[in-house]
Amino acid sequence: MAGLDKRVTSYAQALDGLTDGMTLLVGGFGLCGIPENLIAEVRSRNVQELTVVSNNCGVDDFGLGLLLESRQIRKVVASYVGENDRFEQQVLSGELVVELTPQGTLAEKVRAGGAGIPAFYTATGYGTPVAEGKESRRFGDHHCILETAITGDFALIKGWKADWYGNVIYRHTAQNFNPLMATAGRITVVEVEEIVPPGELPPSAIHTPGIYVDRLIVGRFEKRIEQRTVRKEGAGLC
Repeated sequence: MAGLDKRVTSYAQALDGLTDGMTLLVGGFGLCGIPENLIAEVRSRNVQELTVVSNNCGVDDFGLGLLLESRQIRKVVASYVGENDRFEQQVLSGELVVELTPQGTLAEKVRAGGAGIPAFYTATGYGTPVAEGKESRRFGDHHCILETAITGDFALIKGWKADWYGNVIYRHTAQNFNPLMATAGRITVVEVEEIVPPGELPPSAIHTPGIYVDRLIVGRFEKRIEQRTVRKEGAGLC
């Protein structure tokens, strides 16, 4: 994108340049703060052999689960995959490669990638299958393993508000992995609920500065409930 104005007018333009075999960094936690319309555009393009880095892989019929349904994902790097039956089936059948990563380690791997740090040591996972094949070292009383940073070709991000320079604010817990992912993509695309003129967002409220954002689009979003829990009226009363 040339200039300071990051706005694009279509999802096709937002994901221009996406091709087979690329690595996608996808923000969100469960169904909270996921870039659902960008994911839908990935599906419509029918690109194949994707590597997806995300906390989880959606549910069977929504979010990244749609890309599993269309079998566009070759590998998933995630910390939690327990809400998706299709994910389980594809892993067990050998169709899908999964790299399970402790959640804090996953966050730090992406943060390191965005900061230009190639690798770091962590005690998390030492002595477990997570450490297999990785360099280890002792620091004081702690044994640590070397974890490499993560970057991606595209970062797909869901924000709340942004100005057209690409300065982004996330709403409450929808912030989750989004700010980290936004720093580590070669091309970072953000979809938001509202775009405002520059100067309307307080500088102190900005979570992702526009320097990290390449493309910005406004969309409409479905508010899904991942786990619905109901209680019968009068339950628990004596």
